[in-house]
Amino acid sequence: MQAVLPDQLRNIVITGHAGSGKTMLTESLALTMGVINRLGSIDEGNTLSDYSADEIQRKHSLNTSLINGFWNDCKINIIDTPGLLDFHGDVKSAMRVADTVLITVNSASGVEVGTDTIWEYTREYYKPTMFILTKLDADRTNFNATVQGLRNHFGNLVTPIQFPAEEGVGHHTLIDVLLMKQLTFSPDKTGGMTISDIPDLHLKQAEELHQQLVEAIAETDEELMNKFFEVGTLTEDELRDGIKSALVSRTFFPVFCTSPLHLIGSERLLNAIVNLCPSPIERGPEHSISTIDGSKNLMQPNPEGPTVAFIFKTMSEPRVGEISYLRVYSGHLETGHELIDVQTGQLEKPGQVYTIIGQKKTPVDKLLAGDIGMVVKLKDAHTNDTLADKGTSCKISPIVFPEPMLATAIIPLTQGDEDKISAGLHHLHEEDPSFTIKHDVEFNQTILKTLGETHLDIIISRLQTKFNVKVDIAPIKIPYRETIRVTSSAQGKYKKQSGGRGQYGDVWVRIEPTARDTGFVFASEVVGGVVPTRYLPAVEKGLHDTIEKGILAGYPVVDLKAVAYDGSFHPVDSSEFAFKIAASMAFKNAFEKARPLLLEPIYSLTVYAPEQFTGEIVGDISSRRGKILGMDSDVRLQIIRALIPQAALTPFHHALTRLTQSRARYSYSFSHYEEAPPDIAQQIIAQKDSKEA
Repeated sequence: MQAVLPDQLRNIVITGHAGSGKTMLTESLALTMGVINRLGSIDEGNTLSDYSADEIQRKHSLNTSLINGFWNDCKINIIDTPGLLDFHGDVKSAMRVADTVLITVNSASGVEVGTDTIWEYTREYYKPTMFILTKLDADRTNFNATVQGLRNHFGNLVTPIQFPAEEGVGHHTLIDVLLMKQLTFSPDKTGGMTISDIPDLHLKQAEELHQQLVEAIAETDEELMNKFFEVGTLTEDELRDGIKSALVSRTFFPVFCTSPLHLIGSERLLNAIVNLCPSPIERGPEHSISTIDGSKNLMQPNPEGPTVAFIFKTMSEPRVGEISYLRVYSGHLETGHELIDVQTGQLEKPGQVYTIIGQKKTPVDKLLAGDIGMVVKLKDAHTNDTLADKGTSCKISPIVFPEPMLATAIIPLTQGDEDKISAGLHHLHEEDPSFTIKHDVEFNQTILKTLGETHLDIIISRLQTKFNVKVDIAPIKIPYRETIRVTSSAQGKYKKQSGGRGQYGDVWVRIEPTARDTGFVFASEVVGGVVPTRYLPAVEKGLHDTIEKGILAGYPVVDLKAVAYDGSFHPVDSSEFAFKIAASMAFKNAFEKARPLLLEPIYSLTVYAPEQFTGEIVGDISSRRGKILGMDSDVRLQIIRALIPQAALTPFHHALTRLTQSRARYSYSFSHYEEAPPDIAQQIIAQKDSKEA
């Protein structure tokens, strides 16, 4: 296939809330472009985008999927993304390399939590954004209410380009207020769009919306504003140029209408993508980071420049191995092209270069700046890595993935599978960097942090199907700590005689509480050689070993000072071992008299939620022994700051999802330790006693 120049490219990402019609919109655009000859079905599991076994089974997109096709001499790269919030790592990676974002909105449901979240991503990446209303041929649709909802949420820069002549079952006609024409579609047929004059029934509404459109575009450009004041209107070409410019500057957000299941609006949307959405050149230069001094520079999408390509997604396929999805930002990429992984300095020589349509790969000679494709056989390059010609000292700024919050411990169902789990998780993390893996040394637990329960389920499922290892989930063990309230002293004497040389160690230890987070301090006040200096390290070791194991509930003892101040020894029977045991005995005796207590880890919690949910959220935090520190507002969201016990974080995640229908997000970080309430402490101590019984 002939390489495509940057000005002939349109890079589009289709995003939206789960169930808003992304995959079927992708399917309808592919059919209209002639990429496929029949419309696939999610229920039948034969769409271009959702081809993996778990996507077909769950009837949801779980991975980024690419297609490309040609329309009016332009190549359109379309990236279909998952809608479930648990897989928004893929949404952010796809949005990073796209030039225009299409946000699908179910016209029966309106703005949903996914719509809000994706809008925040478009602001973060400063991407041109269009809203695509879907399912206008379904029951209970409401175009006007949906548009008003968009404007309420995202501002009055949201402006309709079309409205439906009719809604609900049988819908097949749109009124286009940019063209000022009626568009009639033949349901389920490609190439069936007919253009006619707007009938009187809809003319007044069309003229009002056209005037709103003209005014909205005129306000984005001083020259157009002057022309509007002089003439009172703008030509169709002036509106097109104005829309494209305003999209790039994010001062205009058009709304288009579609019914993908019946191909209504698809042909017109493709025309709009070609005519209104910016090419890589019109989108503007990419910000790159110097690997020498960290300065930011602008990189033009020049096919003649040095090659710079960015890996935004990594996948593993049977019989193929690891494949890397990338965008070329400068220069060109071809098979066997020697490049350097800027992050590692590793020489990379990509295998065959492909363009992709779903799971079908088409070999190409090269990809030029601005294009998106795939390569195989990279040695050690991963997602977020930049590949560049030797001597090129710049990299593309990395994708910042959503921070995973749901922490879960996993354990193997078969003993000895730990290494297989570790290897499997490593490979899965290459494909999906939005989850994290941590090994908790204290409790020997493998802990996954995911974006949600479905995310966790998919990781566990893929461990089994791809790596033949089964795991189960387990509660995360909480790192409680033990400490003391008052100073106390006690003797520890270890004396053992069993014929021949015996064992003798005798030491007095005083323990004193210290400030929080000071750990453990050992000191000696022994005078007169009552405990020889050579045995003091053994005393300290005995104390260390005891505090690590804990006494109350088996957790390490912290925030105290232990002082050895008296004792005795035997010139023959004393030994390091005997003094180590004696120190442990002294500590245990003193600890029991020092009014011991249990400490629990407390986390700082920040919740971002719509105002209508704040009362329930505050109540839920309080019910979990949390302390509300204060509340602020941030544009459309309320910010709740609180302290909460670590033990409450996992149940809080589930409650927050339920209470807010996933409309809230939160973050947390360790704050400090504080005394656990008596009833909680008793439960934990009782658990230790029951295990020992």
